[in-house]
Amino acid sequence: MAVRTTPPTQRVSLDRSIERMRKQLTEFASFLGRGKPTRSLEEFDLETERLIGDLLGQASDLLHAYEYAELGEAAGLVNMTDEAPEGSGLDSQRQSLLQRSRVLESCVSELEARRTAAPKKTKIGQMLIGPQIAEHMSTDIRSVSQDASLREAAQLMQQWKLGSLLVTNSRAYVGVLTDSALARDVAAKGLDPRTTTVKLCMRTPVAVIEGDRPIIDAVRMMKEQATRHLAVTQDGQIIGVISVSNILRYYSGVV
Repeated sequence: MAVRTTPPTQRVSLDRSIERMRKQLTEFASFLGRGKPTRSLEEFDLETERLIGDLLGQASDLLHAYEYAELGEAAGLVNMTDEAPEGSGLDSQRQSLLQRSRVLESCVSELEARRTAAPKKTKIGQMLIGPQIAEHMSTDIRSVSQDASLREAAQLMQQWKLGSLLVTNSRAYVGVLTDSALARDVAAKGLDPRTTTVKLCMRTPVAVIEGDRPIIDAVRMMKEQATRHLAVTQDGQIIGVISVSNILRYYSGVV
């Protein structure tokens, strides 16, 4: 009879890690009204932070996401608390609980992806983890000419209820105009929105991310580039836009 002399320690470790995280997720259901909690939410949060740190690392974006979910500060997911995202219609406590649940689900997904995909990796050397950006982006690509006035751009944002517009030069996308940049530049620089063109306030180049990347990569890029909006690409073509609001709707369980 063949005897295994070198046990697959990594596989065993990941199996155990997934089991521990699933147990944590199951217990959390009681705080959402599916049973009676056996301890306080504060005690649960402390243990969960330790668990995520142990299994995924203290620098894990999911650990940061869980901490932000505890605060219920949605914009904090991308470290821009001065720009509040659109409201979800949920009370803050319920939204915070739903965000916690989503983060725990993502932790399980990441661990499962590590188990099933390792050592297979993507072309840039990183494993695909969790839900993809393309699954939660907005497919409506709204744009404005770089030669349009800021007033025209603001009217389009109001009409389409958007916080940003891609900017075109009639041949390609050359930048992004956000509502916050528009308001800041007009107010701080005393610009006349009727005569000032979009190209004077747009951000260049367009920040892009591939649609097959996991959502947590969008969070990371938004933090690194200090932006709330990313154009989503596939085969070099822009196919949608993902914003802070899209990410928060995912973590809050809001469709």
